Amino acid sequence: MPVQLDIISPEKVLVSREVEMAVIPGAEGDIAAMPEHAPVMLLLRGGVVSLYENGVVTDRFFVEGGFADITADRCTVLADRAVPVSEISVDEATARLEELTTLWGRSDKHDDPQSIDALQAQILSARAEIDAASAAH
Repeated sequence: MPVQLDIISPEKVLVSREVEMAVIPGAEGDIAAMPEHAPVMLLLRGGVVSLYENGVVTDRFFVEGGFADITADRCTVLADRAVPVSEISVDEATARLEELTTLWGRSDKHDDPQSIDALQAQILSARAEIDAASAAH
């Protein structure tokens, strides 16, 4: 019995199909969406969603934050940004990381903890995107 998987970004629906399993980058660790999974909603961290068929990864998508809703027969990923790993530009991701690192260096770590947390999450996501692209090439 497969799981219906939907990966949706603000721009478009990237995936809408049945899969054997999807491994998702949760904020507190990776989680596998598979048939008969207990219902759970989770925050996503920047990372790769891996889709499996017959025990083999068939597709990989980078997601930059968002949420996932997993039930016994469905997984919906609502990503802040999502792109197939094969389409990631290492140069663009590296430039984004350099810009974010510069902002981090200029920020006052004692002001507005929420902004600092958001900036740190963006930095970690950019690093994960570079790692994903480097592993794919």
